Amino acid sequence: MHDIQQMLEEKRAKARLGGGEKRIASQHKKGKLTARERLELLFDEGTFEEWDMFVEHRCTDFGMDNNKIPGDGVVTGYGMINGRLAFAFSQDFTVFGGALSEAHAEKICKVMDQAMKVGAPVIGLNDSGGARIQEGVASLGGYADVFQKNVMASGVIPQISMIMGPCAGGAVYSPSMTDFIFMVKDSSYMFVTGPEVVKTVTHEEVTAEELGGASTHTSKSGVADLAFENDVEALLMLRRFFNYLPLNNRERAPVRPSGDPVTRLDHSLDTLVPENPNKPYDIKELILKVVDDGDFFELQPDYAANIVIGLARMEGQTVGIVANNPLVLAGCLDIKSSIKAARFVRFCDAFNIPVITFVDVPGFMPGTAQEYGGIIKHGAKLLYAYAECTVPKVTVITRKAYGGAYDVMASKHLRGDVNFAWPNAEIAVMGAKGAVEIIFREDKGDPEKLAAKEAEYKARFANPFVAGARGFIDDVIQPHETRKRICRSLMMLKDKKLDNPWRKHGNIPL
Repeated sequence: MHDIQQMLEEKRAKARLGGGEKRIASQHKKGKLTARERLELLFDEGTFEEWDMFVEHRCTDFGMDNNKIPGDGVVTGYGMINGRLAFAFSQDFTVFGGALSEAHAEKICKVMDQAMKVGAPVIGLNDSGGARIQEGVASLGGYADVFQKNVMASGVIPQISMIMGPCAGGAVYSPSMTDFIFMVKDSSYMFVTGPEVVKTVTHEEVTAEELGGASTHTSKSGVADLAFENDVEALLMLRRFFNYLPLNNRERAPVRPSGDPVTRLDHSLDTLVPENPNKPYDIKELILKVVDDGDFFELQPDYAANIVIGLARMEGQTVGIVANNPLVLAGCLDIKSSIKAARFVRFCDAFNIPVITFVDVPGFMPGTAQEYGGIIKHGAKLLYAYAECTVPKVTVITRKAYGGAYDVMASKHLRGDVNFAWPNAEIAVMGAKGAVEIIFREDKGDPEKLAAKEAEYKARFANPFVAGARGFIDDVIQPHETRKRICRSLMMLKDKKLDNPWRKHGNIPL
């Protein structure tokens, strides 16, 4: 018995050592934590239960049968994050560069299967050089197995990817199918083909950081949601983000009681929107003044900044926020912002998170670049997402809601539950000047007559009461009471039930 116990401890010690002291020191020298150190930070102290510590690869080619390390380059298991269950896998770069083998993939699939059975999120800490070349097609098959699990888990349990090192080739497609991707600045990168291949094929000179670093994916490609300064900040922020999410699609997100009164009024909002309709303002000021404790977890802040998305709380309940931002491109909807918001709305709908929409949109972005890029189809993604969405939807029009963009932004016609407008809101096909120039084009040579017609059009349409008369707006509210009215609406909607017709799945305009 003593011999067995000693053997067990020796095997555990060997597994915990990963690729050895030298490689661990190399990892630390790069400013990176090891796979196990990351899990210790992510989970509540003493709660992580490791699985498959003794799994080894089965490869016998290229001398691999003499090079086996327990755990095979990935640490898997479950534990508690702020007292709630979560599963995780953490790739160990000190073992074969974190390269994925058949056994490595089986370990990941095993925790994903278990997470699906018990209804708990999966968090992947990616730090891998890619497929293990010595295993050939077995490694590729392992990737495909993980991809299949990602697809089956989508919309059932939240999936979060934290890229904490290299993630290249086929490895990128697993994170790409998860709900959120976070990265670490200067130490993580993602790309399908590396700089050397790019140079060979397209003759472009590019560094790994330029091609697929954190700044590239958070500002240019939109692949990643946020980037953090280092491993420690990334994992602490991930713990904070986890607080907003439900464990699975059958549960509600946790309620975190707040001392922020539901009835709190903020009279500074009465002057937030400038009198000049062409002057911008920052919609984030409205968001921060309306949500609980001014606490807003923004996602993708540096990508398609003409629309703002993120998670917050209202009366302790998690809500998703979508808002046009007049500070960027006048708040117009374009290809990037439509895709960004559509994916977020679909996530909220999948996981029972109410959606609050703040609208100030002059329309879709005009121009050949947008039309050639497919704005028609991409804009329809946001329309489709809102129309399909069955969770509580509360909409507030703060200033402009013009044209098709009015329809798209969670209007009453797309089953908006409660639709408010501020007193100066304009809901029309287009702005007064453009409308008058079309309707009265024969009077183009008479500026006085056009000015009179413009004033008449403004008096007729530059207010929310025409839409209110048709029931498209439920109430015109004072800006300072926005928080109170949204909270009351969410309370009324908490037991909302709405089912879409049965179907295998819809065909979103991808």
